Parts: sequence; C-alpha cells; structure tokens
Amino acid sequence: MFRAIALSLAQLGDPPILRVLVQSLAITLALFVALGGVVWWGTEAMIARMTDVESGVLAGAVAVATVVLALWFTFRAIAILVVGLFADTIVEAVEARHYPEARAEARPVPFARSLAMGLGSAGRFVAVNLLLSPLYLILLATGVGTAALFFAANAWLLGRDLGDMVAARHMAPEATRDWRRTTGPRRFLLGLAGTGLFVVPILNILAPVLGAAVATHQFHGRRK
Repeated sequence: MFRAIALSLAQLGDPPILRVLVQSLAITLALFVALGGVVWWGTEAMIARMTDVESGVLAGAVAVATVVLALWFTFRAIAILVVGLFADTIVEAVEARHYPEARAEARPVPFARSLAMGLGSAGRFVAVNLLLSPLYLILLATGVGTAALFFAANAWLLGRDLGDMVAARHMAPEATRDWRRTTGPRRFLLGLAGTGLFVVPILNILAPVLGAAVATHQFHGRRK
C-alpha cells in the first residue's frame, strides 16, 4: 500500500492525470456553484412572493449556507462520480508507465459504463449514510463511535468504487463481482486511506484522482 501511494504521488504531475484533476475539480465546483445559483434564485423568488422585503441578501446567505452544507455532506459522492467519468485516463496513464503488458490487454471502458458506475457510487454513498444516520447520532455520545462507524462504512464503499474503476478495464461485470468477493480486505484498506484523505481539507481535492492511481497499483500488484 505504501509503495502504491508513493508511486501514485510521484505521477500526479503527469499531463493526463493532471488534466483529469483539473477537469474533475472544475466540473465538481461548477455543479456546486450551479446549486448555489438555483437555491439563491428559488429563495429570492419565494421571499418576493411572500413579502415586500428586499430579499437579495437573505437569499444569498441561504445559498451560501446550502452550498457549504452540500460540500460537507456530498463532496465525496459528487467527486467520485465526476472522476469516475475520467477514471479510464488515470488508470491508463498508470498502466502505461508501470504495467505496459496489462495496458496492452485492457479494454477502454465505455462512457455509459463509467456513468453507470459513477451514479451507482453516488447512490450507494447517499443511501448507506442515510441508513446509518440514526446510528451516527446514537453513537455521537461516545465521542469516537460515530467516527469509527463512518470510516468503516465509507472505507467499504470507497474501496469498491476505486477497485471497480480499474477492474472495469480488465474484467466483464460478472467477473468483477467474483473479484470483489476475493479482494475485500485489500480494497477496505484502500478505501480507508481514501476516506482519510476526503476528510482533510485541501487533500480531499486530490483524493479521487490519487485513489484511482493507488487502486491501479493495488490491482496489478495483486495479480502479479
């Protein structure tokens, strides 16, 4: 794992990976800005219908608060969804440098499959964390229980998502399901490291791209 992280960090400056990092970050931020614009417009329109009070400042405050909360609670889901659309580029760049034989045998992932995996990832993240939210609140009294459950659940989710980004280039969907059953502990460690990055400001920007690169090393290192 440490070797995979070191190799991935060393390759972050490669043009294809850097391009994906910039594109995915731009799209992710654009989505949140669009959300803020919609909330601002809707709030201003609602206040204008209900009162004659100047609503611009209040609507702006509501929009900012909404975007901040959305960034906090859904950044991981949106970021993985967006990076998933470009994940093939990241994986191919890592394979080109470190695993040329595997790259020669790989099959590019169709956009439809990348989109389906990204939407599935975002949906699982939201659904699982909503289902666990009552337990989060109950365990909050323990001080560490909530954090432990959050990291465990999201490490499992993220390990699956990152692993699938690589496996999709080398396996059919049916084979990928069998592969998941035999690689649980390794993918959990991968997801645990990625989840840790996602909760650290600034580093969370690198988490999806770095996670995909580390997953590539983990996938091919295990096969070798």
